[in-house]
Parts: sequence; structure tokens; C-alpha cells
Amino acid sequence: MTNLLALSLPGGSELIIIVFVVLLLFGGTKIPQLMRGMGRGVSEFQEGIKDGKKNFEKGLRGDDESTPEEPRKS
Repeated sequence: MTNLLALSLPGGSELIIIVFVVLLLFGGTKIPQLMRGMGRGVSEFQEGIKDGKKNFEKGLRGDDESTPEEPRKS
């Protein structure tokens, strides 16, 4: 099983070829912008996960700050 997994991972020469192709496609000036955008996206994703966990734990504890609406009389 581990031999099969090792065959699918790129080695040193494949990584060099991949980096070369990426440089050709995007150029040297676009890559920092792409990495910056990816970093911001990852940090926003992590903040969203933290907020979701916090809200979930609040809901489990019953610390919900919102007040339920009163039923309307018709």
C-alpha cells in the first residue's frame, strides 16, 4: 500500500518542471500576488472555522444572546 502511494508523489525533477511551467504561465510578478491571495483566503477560512465553532459551542451551552420574537396576533 505504501509503495503505491509513493509512486504517485512527484519527485525532485518533476517539481522543478512544475515550478518552471508555473513561472512560464504566470510570470514572476503574478506569483507573489497569487500567494498573497491564497494566504488571505486561508486565514479567512480559519477565522470562519473559529467563529463557527464558537457559535456552535454557544448554542450547545444555551448562551444565545438573541431574544426570540413574540408570536404575532392575527
